[in-house]
Amino acid sequence: GEARRGGPSASAFPGIRFGCWSPAGCSSLGSLGRAAGESARAGRLGKSVGVMEDAEKGNANRGRRELKMGDGADHGLGVCGWLLVIVSFFLTMVTFPISIWMCIKIVKEYERAIIFRLGRILKGGAKGPGLFFVLPCTDNIIKVDMRTISFDIPPQEILTKDSVTVNVDGVVYYRVQNATLAVANITNADSATRLLAQTTLRNVLGTKNLSQILSDREEIAHSMQSTLDDATDDWGIKVERVEIKDVKLPIQLQRAMAAEAEAAREARAKVIAAEGEMNASRALKEASIVISESPAALQLRYLQTLTTIAAEKNSTIVFPLPIDMLQGIMGARH
Repeated sequence: GEARRGGPSASAFPGIRFGCWSPAGCSSLGSLGRAAGESARAGRLGKSVGVMEDAEKGNANRGRRELKMGDGADHGLGVCGWLLVIVSFFLTMVTFPISIWMCIKIVKEYERAIIFRLGRILKGGAKGPGLFFVLPCTDNIIKVDMRTISFDIPPQEILTKDSVTVNVDGVVYYRVQNATLAVANITNADSATRLLAQTTLRNVLGTKNLSQILSDREEIAHSMQSTLDDATDDWGIKVERVEIKDVKLPIQLQRAMAAEAEAAREARAKVIAAEGEMNASRALKEASIVISESPAALQLRYLQTLTTIAAEKNSTIVFPLPIDMLQGIMGARH
């Protein structure tokens, strides 16, 4: 009866008619139809929820694909760009015998070439060394020297930590490690490295005393090299070596330091002379003890002195006399 009236059983099982012979049978059949209808509605609801989730996932995936396609379009040349490239290639083919000299480029062993096509760097980065092909109308080439470059740091007037003014200069050795970064990330890598070297020299030496600057040059050079290398890493520059050439002191400070050094040398000379006198007196004392033990030793010393004088071709002749003889003469007078 519910099936004929369009109840839940009818919606659950369309096209099927239910019949019953007793009220109990009809009631049981109606409950069965209602349960089947509720399960069907639950299934349709689950299917609709699943479809909605699939739709959301599809929208998300399409969004990601569109984002990737957008990124690729941002990095590509675009329709107009490809049209210009095709036209340039067509003109090159039309004027082939003449355009071949404009399309072929040669880069030396120590150089790298950065190719800009319609303002964008081509994939693969720097080209070379060797021979490669370019389009004359759309491509622009910038050559970068990869050899080590050296430059002098101009003398910098620096106030040290102990308030002494000095002039310091140096030399820096660097090379281009990444040609693409050296062209794309900075306008003039050489000029920027020179200016950075000057400021780094002033900053590093401003934290040192005068004695440290004069004695710890290697440590200062290593500190400057590491600082410059870290700062120029984003520019594609590799700082290989930094050296401190000369430290110029004021004239008054030079005179004061010279006077101090002279006084120190004189003090050391006096100490050395006093130590020499002391050692000489000890040696003379020991010699007198030896001579007093043997009277003949004094005569041998006289003869040795006479030999030394005669070797210098002097006109004065010295005759040593025995002391005993002199003592006899002195006793006769008394």
